[in-house]
Amino acid sequence: MEKSENKVGFIAKHAKVATVCAVLFGATSGILGRLITAPAMAIGFWRLTIALPFFIIPALSNSAQRDKLKAISPKDYMWCFISGAFLFAHFFSWFNAVKLTNIASAAVLASLHPLVVLLVTIFIYKKRVNYKAILAILVALAGGAVIVGVDYNAFAGGNLKGNIFAFLAAMFMGLYFSVGDAVRKRVDGGLYVLLVFFSCWICFIIGNIVTGTELLGYPAMDYVMLVAMALMCQIGAHAVFNLCIGHVSSLYVSTWETGDAVFSTIFAVIFLSQIPKGYEIIGCIIVVCALLYYNRQES
Repeated sequence: MEKSENKVGFIAKHAKVATVCAVLFGATSGILGRLITAPAMAIGFWRLTIALPFFIIPALSNSAQRDKLKAISPKDYMWCFISGAFLFAHFFSWFNAVKLTNIASAAVLASLHPLVVLLVTIFIYKKRVNYKAILAILVALAGGAVIVGVDYNAFAGGNLKGNIFAFLAAMFMGLYFSVGDAVRKRVDGGLYVLLVFFSCWICFIIGNIVTGTELLGYPAMDYVMLVAMALMCQIGAHAVFNLCIGHVSSLYVSTWETGDAVFSTIFAVIFLSQIPKGYEIIGCIIVVCALLYYNRQES
């Protein structure tokens, strides 16, 4: 119990720094997702399967955590599972995006999720937002349009499909963060992570059954990279994001997560020799600057 309290205290004290570190870990997802030959459904299943024991064992072996688990209301259980479904949709969209389009484009388009968080904040949570923040949204959307629309060849090839998947990944990520912002105020961080990841895992099991996706038979290196993805991206990034949301706003986490676009692009240049095209660089700069300005207005 004392270790658990110390852990929570550490996250509470260093939530902002932890968020930035989680962004760095999460930025490896694009590279690993591109290198792994297994399809998106298999990647998601194994990523969750490897990560889940790290949250199930502490929750079930601690009597205090078991009591907290029993005390969660049915409504909050429902929202945790809805959040997990959004996370599943985000992962599925993201893994398809990085296989179908340039990682720089995928990362920047996926980084538009703060816009979804803002819309939820305005229309669902009924909070006021100043016109400068709305202007930043429009500029960010314009940057996304530059990335998607300038390459006319993309309309006949895989790039357009990849960009659409990346945009969907942003939408589902925003919904996932928005739900977490409300539920984490009532549910313990570790248990929230467990329930969300478990829900996401169930969705991948159903998805694999429906699509008939094979889970075995891929190259050995795929499984090595899946372990690395589970440790760095699932535990080091998403678990930390969810724990931090209990101590900083989802808007803070979501906006910092846009830094993933910058780091993913750098990693793609270093490890995959993917040099962004001129219009992609311009689109990246527009989106990132707009989102940083938007974050400043929210602050």
